[in-house]
Amino acid sequence: MNNFLFEMIGTAFLILLGDGVVANVVLNKTKGNNGGWIVITFGWAIAVFVGVYISAAASGAHLNPAVSIALAAAGKFDWANVPLYIAGQFAGAMIGALLVWIAYNKHFDETTDTDAKLAVFCNSPAIRNTTFNLATEMIGTFALIFGIFFITGADAGLRSLDALPVALLVLGIGLGLGGPTGYAINPARDLGPRIMHFILPIKNKRDSDWGYSWIPVIGPVIGGLIAAVVYKSIH
Repeated sequence: MNNFLFEMIGTAFLILLGDGVVANVVLNKTKGNNGGWIVITFGWAIAVFVGVYISAAASGAHLNPAVSIALAAAGKFDWANVPLYIAGQFAGAMIGALLVWIAYNKHFDETTDTDAKLAVFCNSPAIRNTTFNLATEMIGTFALIFGIFFITGADAGLRSLDALPVALLVLGIGLGLGGPTGYAINPARDLGPRIMHFILPIKNKRDSDWGYSWIPVIGPVIGGLIAAVVYKSIH
């Protein structure tokens, strides 16, 4: 249960700070309103840094079902532990989203743009195209997990000292590949908060865009598995 706890805590901090920076930029009357894409990508990089640093020593800081599945596929992690890790990641993502909603509650009330409210919680494509949106999430997650394989080496997870290189990797993915879909690259990061958007009593909210919701789940898993196959083929 220690692994479950720290995957939950690490992912909760990831979403608290990651969704938090989106809320700060897109919601009305915040101090960071209209801060722009650079603020969001740096905020997410810091969110990754904090989440990894907190949980690395205890659980290996997967914080992402695609990471857990890819590590298992590469023989670096026991498949039997994957469900426990994923459960912790989803629980943490939902807790983090809840805390963001509490922190920015009055700013949600002041925001009339329903798409902006949804964007705080989850991703949507800049141009909606199923094939290319899915491909973008696959490519972004491939870059994430292929990079993580080289950062972790023979280990089954991240160490505290890996927090900075992983944060920089995520920053690079956000800046280089985030434009088309918002770079979910993590099923729990997108689906957990999307569920919270659906559940929470957000004033004048739109639907939770369930038609798109499978792409940030399936795309990262496929991208991570491809990364595992490629990594194993060269090692």
